[in-house]
Amino acid sequence: MAQHSSRLLWIEFFDNLQHVRGRSLNTVMAYRRDLELWIEYRKTQNSVEGFYEFMKTQKLSVRSQARVISSVRTYFKFLLENGHKASELRELKPPKIQTKLPKTLQPEEFERLFKSCVVESPHRTARNQLSLLFLYGLGCRVSEMIDLDISDINATERWVKVLGKGSKERLIPLSDVLFAAVQNYLIKHREFLLKEKSGTVIVNDKGHRASRVDIWRWLSAWSKKAGFETTIHPHQFRHGCATALLESGADLRSIQLLLGHSSLQTTQIYTQVSQSKLGQTLEDHHPLARITNSEI
Repeated sequence: MAQHSSRLLWIEFFDNLQHVRGRSLNTVMAYRRDLELWIEYRKTQNSVEGFYEFMKTQKLSVRSQARVISSVRTYFKFLLENGHKASELRELKPPKIQTKLPKTLQPEEFERLFKSCVVESPHRTARNQLSLLFLYGLGCRVSEMIDLDISDINATERWVKVLGKGSKERLIPLSDVLFAAVQNYLIKHREFLLKEKSGTVIVNDKGHRASRVDIWRWLSAWSKKAGFETTIHPHQFRHGCATALLESGADLRSIQLLLGHSSLQTTQIYTQVSQSKLGQTLEDHHPLARITNSEI
């Protein structure tokens, strides 16, 4: 791409990302940063191959390099769709990255956390327990949980409306345990935590809508109290929820809808987690595991 056309259709591209494809503002800004990195490289270099080495000098991990390449390729495809040339598209290939299995939260670990979140105040205890149940029971992201309002909960049909990435809504049914916890918290505890008129479900210690920082702070305290060496990451609840459902017989499509994955391919990583656990189960319990190498 010639330098004079480096920013060709940028406004149209970013507008398309946000208003047509439904990407969040944070995602759009990430695309912009990736494209600016490409333009910075092209100021002095013409070779596409050299871009990979350039990204290494910027201390980008292989995963980050793959994201940048994906962003630039998406932009080039947009140019082609709008009648412009983008010969670099054929040359830009994402680097191969090894997929890491997500670290999941085991049921017994959740139980330890659930017990450790009990505090002197019954109102805060109910709030703490509901937060953990949302993360593990719904598999929702922290951002989705703290954005929940009372109007998002349908007590009659027993579901909660979650606003995910790209402002995509999904309705998640509430299990008996989670529904009972929601009702108990909303009826008996929430009003004692609020310091202002608000529709928020999860209220922080100051009486306002909880923030990401609040959730991290709570998880850090509860993890330490439960005896974990490191703080349980919020995403471990999400991974744990998906893995537990898969191992209990839920199909991938249902898990995809629950988690709000745009692609089934993203959900399929949990089959690798289950396969890994299956291998360990065979190693621990199958009769053949008792045969030593010397006997074969």
